[in-house]
Amino acid sequence: MGANADESAGLPHAVAIEMRRTASELLGNVSSYADDMFAHILESIPEAGADDELRGLTLGSCSSNLEAALSMVRHGIDVNAATAPVTALEHARAMAARGYSVDVMLRFYRVGHAYFSLRILDEIAAVVSDPALALVVVANLQRFSFAYADRVSSHVAAEYVAELDRIQNRERAARTDAVRGLIAGDQLDLARAERVLSHRLTGWQTAFVCWTDRHDVDLASIGLEVGAHLGAPHPLLVPDGAQTLWGWVATAHAPGVERGLIASWATQVPDTVRVSIGTPAQGPAGFRDSHSQALRGCRIVELSGRASRVTPYAEVALVDTMSGDLDLARAFVRTELGALAVAGRQQDEERRALLAVLDAQGGLAAAAVELGVHRNTVLQRVRRAEGRRGSPATERVAELHAALRLVDVLGPVLLTAEPDRP
Repeated sequence: MGANADESAGLPHAVAIEMRRTASELLGNVSSYADDMFAHILESIPEAGADDELRGLTLGSCSSNLEAALSMVRHGIDVNAATAPVTALEHARAMAARGYSVDVMLRFYRVGHAYFSLRILDEIAAVVSDPALALVVVANLQRFSFAYADRVSSHVAAEYVAELDRIQNRERAARTDAVRGLIAGDQLDLARAERVLSHRLTGWQTAFVCWTDRHDVDLASIGLEVGAHLGAPHPLLVPDGAQTLWGWVATAHAPGVERGLIASWATQVPDTVRVSIGTPAQGPAGFRDSHSQALRGCRIVELSGRASRVTPYAEVALVDTMSGDLDLARAFVRTELGALAVAGRQQDEERRALLAVLDAQGGLAAAAVELGVHRNTVLQRVRRAEGRRGSPATERVAELHAALRLVDVLGPVLLTAEPDRP
């Protein structure tokens, strides 16, 4: 508080002079005060003495803040010019690195300010002989110290958050590198990779991918739920952009990912989200292979526009294998289905009937139950399907079954347009 600062604070000249003199007197004992403040903080905040480096930084922060605040008063510098000392900023970074919360760190400043109020200001009576003047000096130093602590604590809190971001970014980068190395099949130190990922790489690995076209969906929470359903309440989750999440669970036994086993929880997934689950496999190779399957499952879901919220890869594995080249798949479907490879309601009914019969190994009754129609209806549709195909269902059965499965999953992607009716 220089001449201008004193005037703006409305301090009488005599008070300003006495405050400067008092600050100068206190500065002579700043080292002793810093030791005492550190001991006071240590009593209230045991974390201050967690290790030698943190003890040193806490003591250094006490000393540098006391010296900075008292020097500002001594030289009449406005409190709004205060900045956090280098030691205080390093102390904030150390607190972030050790995983302490910002609340714990800010307690240092509250406890430190309490010490200043209770210990140092109590000694002003011995420095200022006039009791009335001493009271005014104490009141003004109290206001200054509060404003200083408030300003500097904001600076160190900002540095704490910035350091935490840097740490988290480094951790994310290390996790991403480890994941991509595993996916690529690189030779990695598996023990180190497990530490970095907090994920066991032995046993069964089951990968999944969650994705959405929305920006207001919390994919992380959905990933946690999927992981829990697969037997791991703390799955490894790695964002792949803003709208896709990769996940893995590590379990002692292969989780069941068949349609019947996931049906009970699949409906809990929001209808704006899709989940593709790879087949469980063992070890680091399983980590890679299951993830590859989950990604390929995403491709099939996207191509087909499937309404299912959760798709196990096993359900679409055949279609994935046969549809890597869509032009080739279309040609195969046209060759095997003939006129049955045309989009249209009747053709769709006939294809479904023929597929149901083949799935039931020729059983019309089982196919009728699956489709929810009468047995004779199934028979009629199969006959019409054979007519469109130009050959009976008993010829090239494997090829016919594969073509029907392709169309069942990918639908219009592989069909020709319905011809115009005369």
